[in-house]
Amino acid sequence: MNGPDWSDYQAFLAIARSGQLARAASTAGVNPTTMGRRLRRLEAKLGATLFEQTRNGQELTEAGESLLVAVEAMAAAAADIPETSGEGDGLSGTLRISVSEGFGSWFLARHVPRFREANPQLTLDLVANSGFLSPSRREADIAVMLSRPKVGPLTARKLSDYALRLYASPDYLAGREMPERPSDLVSGHVLVGYIPDLLYAPELRYLDEIHPGLAATIRSSSITAQRRLIANGAGIGVLPCFMAEGDERLVSVLPERRITRSFWIVTHQDTRQLARVRAFNQWLHESVRTYRHQLLPGT
Repeated sequence: MNGPDWSDYQAFLAIARSGQLARAASTAGVNPTTMGRRLRRLEAKLGATLFEQTRNGQELTEAGESLLVAVEAMAAAAADIPETSGEGDGLSGTLRISVSEGFGSWFLARHVPRFREANPQLTLDLVANSGFLSPSRREADIAVMLSRPKVGPLTARKLSDYALRLYASPDYLAGREMPERPSDLVSGHVLVGYIPDLLYAPELRYLDEIHPGLAATIRSSSITAQRRLIANGAGIGVLPCFMAEGDERLVSVLPERRITRSFWIVTHQDTRQLARVRAFNQWLHESVRTYRHQLLPGT
């Protein structure tokens, strides 16, 4: 009997990373029937059950856990082949970067084209939404997160601090008294913020740091939507300075009440030495140093 095809191993890896057969099929661009057939073929050739079906999807068996280590090493080696196959052509392959919505949409979106121009053979996937893909599950090559992960086979390095302040629009403030102290926000003002039970990171709880008990009455899971609401006169809200400074539609409120958070750059231990991962890490650290004034105004 011939050994398993590499496509079968790729199917196994996709299911292991996503935890769901249907999600893995969607990511791979095949239908779930094809993905399931590849998995059954691999299990038959190996003589082992690799997943258990649970309410939440597929969970690795002990045999699956052992195979995952070997297949991830194979995938990492395969991913590195095009990077070293030619001289002077720059990086190639695909680099998937998971970032918070604000950092991805407002900071990286401004600067990442320079990295891509230097590496025209490289495909960049910029996943900027509410939540993070997991480097430990190989859902992303790099993640820029709001805290340092405490578990997993990961390498984490602090990228930068960044500042946040309260902002409002001139239209909203027209006819209202400008708040002079945090307690002025308790009544007489509309606050814009996150939906508490949809927060994907505790670092996004801001209003209690401004004044205990403050609560938003116009809420969104999207920081981009919050920014637009504030700019359109809906109320006062906390925004990262890199999203708000320089916009004439936004005015700083209680500017002395500055909140500081941090970005951490996270990679899997097994893939952090890939050329494209190393190159992007270096480029991102250099870009953050160059544009530090956008992240931390006044420094």
